[in-house]
Amino acid sequence: MPRTIDHRATFGRPYGPTVALVDGVPLFREGLSALIMRTPGLRWLGATDTPQGALQFAERYRPNVVLIDSGLDPRNHLSGMLTTGNPGGIVLVLVRDAHRTTQYVAGAIASGVHGVIPRSVEPPQLIEAIRAAHDTRRYIDPSLAQIVAAPRGKLVRVPDSAQQPLSRREFQVLQLIADGLENQAIAKILYVSVETVRTHVKSILRKLAARDRTHAVAVAFRSGVLAPTSEPLAPPVRPQPRTGT
Repeated sequence: MPRTIDHRATFGRPYGPTVALVDGVPLFREGLSALIMRTPGLRWLGATDTPQGALQFAERYRPNVVLIDSGLDPRNHLSGMLTTGNPGGIVLVLVRDAHRTTQYVAGAIASGVHGVIPRSVEPPQLIEAIRAAHDTRRYIDPSLAQIVAAPRGKLVRVPDSAQQPLSRREFQVLQLIADGLENQAIAKILYVSVETVRTHVKSILRKLAARDRTHAVAVAFRSGVLAPTSEPLAPPVRPQPRTGT
């Protein structure tokens, strides 16, 4: 009988996505539960340490976001079953170093997962990934972007720091600018202020030696920071405002 390791809903928070974890390491489970429970706007639902337990947990509790340790899903079977069984939910794969390969990451995306992120990522970046994936239904960590298809038909590559010294956040802002989003929409997606977005845009323009936002996108495509495919771009998905109950 698969066992559910933890099921502790975060009480006192009337809104925000619920988060569940599938991971075989007790210390990681405890650490993530503590992180989620102290993060405003997120609710911890629970964790399990087996694929069978994950399927039962998802069917019973319907978490908004499920994080899966790639070590428990080496062939992406679990990811595929979770995305099929709960179409409205978000599945994020925590990619171990051993699985940071084109074959594995591309297979995870092909299975229908909504995002991939290194398992060794820092807590702020993990929270950022959860929120972004929940709001836009897609999150590709920049360190993995060079080998996977990004949302809305683009292929992205992590810029070479010697040639394109954009920070992680600047790279994300540039992607959203290329998708046609204005500063206010970008601020909502990234959970930052509009003024912070303006600061990032100014830095992007300076680093790319661009005259304006349109020129920056053109420079990014020419230099290979962003690489288009032949697939048409779909309109951006705007995050829905959170309301209390």
